[in-house]
Amino acid sequence: MAELTSVQRVLRVLRNEEPDRIPHFEWIIDRHVREAIIPGCSVEEFTVRMGLDAILTGPDFRKQQIGEKRYRNEWGVVTEYTGEEHSYPVEGPLKSREDFQHYAPPDPHAPGRYASLERLVAKYKGKLAIGVHLNDVFSIPRYLLGYEELLIALAADQDLVRKLVELSIEVNLEMAREVARRGADFVFTGDDYASAAGPLMSPAMFRDLFAEPLKRVVQGFRRQGLPVIKHTDGNILPLLDMILDSGIDCLDPIDPVAGMDIAMIKRDYGRRVALKGNVDCAHTLTFGSEADTVRETKEVIRKAAGGGGLILSSSNSIHSSVKPGNYLAMWNAIRMYGKYPVSLETWGDDTGNTFA
Repeated sequence: MAELTSVQRVLRVLRNEEPDRIPHFEWIIDRHVREAIIPGCSVEEFTVRMGLDAILTGPDFRKQQIGEKRYRNEWGVVTEYTGEEHSYPVEGPLKSREDFQHYAPPDPHAPGRYASLERLVAKYKGKLAIGVHLNDVFSIPRYLLGYEELLIALAADQDLVRKLVELSIEVNLEMAREVARRGADFVFTGDDYASAAGPLMSPAMFRDLFAEPLKRVVQGFRRQGLPVIKHTDGNILPLLDMILDSGIDCLDPIDPVAGMDIAMIKRDYGRRVALKGNVDCAHTLTFGSEADTVRETKEVIRKAAGGGGLILSSSNSIHSSVKPGNYLAMWNAIRMYGKYPVSLETWGDDTGNTFA
């Protein structure tokens, strides 16, 4: 097969087809890891110099500093920086049902809302796959109410939950129209539905509150010509059929910490959906050796690369505790062993061990 561009490679995988080689990119590569590999580089420069296959962005939301490390964004959500690449939400703007009655989300059509996307499209369209982070049905309600408050509302005020879900759908579909018109290649959503122990709600509750809305928002993205990579950590097996029924194009990250087996997912669901993942960033990339990392990367290829439909990455992100050498070991292994036709024969490693 002739060598593809990065965007051709990613889009072929999102159609669940076989590319020339397995593509690679990450949702986050923390600056501590980037600095150790290429000192002084931005996320964009790292993406280009490392030859990653996708460059990522999102709508531009203003934020106002309200404390030493705290900011309030246009959604009214207070976030705090702790030294990691991104802040985390600590307080939502909705304290009561009455607050919701007076709440107005950010305008998806505001001037400058897509300036970052427009700049990336001007530089990289047709070269790198350009992905935009939007949300589906869980994260926006969680940010607006707060995590604990949303979990309580799942039992105590489902009408409010439905209204928040509807708000999320409306805003994100409007943003999808805007990013599609500006040249985005795909959407990725990061709404987590589960912990390592299992889903955050029962399958029956997910079906009642989230399954059809998820299908609506995913199909709305896809009608704009935007393939969808759906991220959710945790043990999602009890919800998996409902998630796939929404029509997502790719599932990420097949969380090994939660007991998710990428070989089983590929075997049982690989004809329905492409996969992204899943070298363990909680253990192998953080505490393992480079040899461990290469071994696990090969295993992911062996289990999930057959027939295409695989984006190989970490099991969540390259966070600040990932060893830079281990990230490079994974990066090199993808390029060494990820060319199609991928050999699924027994490989040896540097220690003389073999595995099939």
